[in-house]
Amino acid sequence: MGGSVVTLFLCGDVMLGRGVDQILAHPGSPVLREDYVQDARSYVELAEAVSGPIPAPVAPSWPWGAALGLLEELAPEARIVNLETAVTRSDEFVPGKAVHYRMHPANLPALTVARPDVCVLANNHVLDFGRPGLEETLDSLAGAGLRAVGAGRDAGEAYAPATVPAAPGHRVLVLALGSPSSGIPPDWAATEEEPGVAWVPELSAAAAEAAVRRVRRAKRPGDIAVVSVHWGSNWGYPVPREQVRFGRALVDGGVDIVHGHSSHHVRPLEVYRGRLILYGCGDFIDDYEGIGGFEQYRDDLRLGYLASVDADTGCLTGLRMIPLQARRMRLEPAGDQDTAWLCATLDRISHGVRIRRGTDGTLALAAGPAGVGG
Repeated sequence: MGGSVVTLFLCGDVMLGRGVDQILAHPGSPVLREDYVQDARSYVELAEAVSGPIPAPVAPSWPWGAALGLLEELAPEARIVNLETAVTRSDEFVPGKAVHYRMHPANLPALTVARPDVCVLANNHVLDFGRPGLEETLDSLAGAGLRAVGAGRDAGEAYAPATVPAAPGHRVLVLALGSPSSGIPPDWAATEEEPGVAWVPELSAAAAEAAVRRVRRAKRPGDIAVVSVHWGSNWGYPVPREQVRFGRALVDGGVDIVHGHSSHHVRPLEVYRGRLILYGCGDFIDDYEGIGGFEQYRDDLRLGYLASVDADTGCLTGLRMIPLQARRMRLEPAGDQDTAWLCATLDRISHGVRIRRGTDGTLALAAGPAGVGG
């Protein structure tokens, strides 16, 4: 690859709160206000019943497991995660929500160990403990030297893109948005006076144009623009028409990668005008092990996405996907049969692309008109 090719790591929801927080060295209060579970340690027990004992307290690297070594080996220039957890000591549960996620700030090493360049916060859990909880989250991330995008102390901060230096003469710009279709309440929107998330009331042409304007104001020649969008429901493979229109409108306006997330399992991807659109990356780290009901979607299987982009043209030059499996709240390499299932599923559901399995155990886009550049 030439010097203008930049590789980005992208993944879906990183949920280090609730049960995951309880196995780390500094667990916060385990109290929950869910209909069926009132103690976060119950999620640890569910995982152990399925996969075996978890040696708590675990090291900060434990939830990432095999992903850390792969990230070091593959060395992407930028790492972008959707952090779907408030980082707070607050006990001020937001009323009207079925589920609340928080990680104790002392457990931040469980995030910094993965060295994310951008933490996306435009999601439906970052204000689970109100605006004070969000402000503590922002302070905690800043104190750890982590860039946050998609939420802020006011609208200007929430909607502003983050900038990551990449190859010489190139940068990665990341702008994040949250849609009500993912469960983000309207009153979570950042305003000129109040903290909140970068919220779009609907996935409309006007909302896409507003995002494109922000990208154009910040983008310089040689920059790669990523718009990260929290959208859609938790389960199912069909992609709503408004998501397809919105994602393509972003690309038409100059966005190079659309990083979509919210669903608990992987959803389709497509390459549109040479640009990658991920409609749902699935969860990456969570405490869902042992929770039944949607086994057909194999939400225990996870993917890390490595997208290589020509920074001079913005076109995708390659996409590798790392298959992993959550066991004991830790990511392990997926087995051969599970990797084959992921490959066949993505190939079947995706838009105009073909997915193949590499000899190294990763998944990739097939070359040609139905693959990269298709």
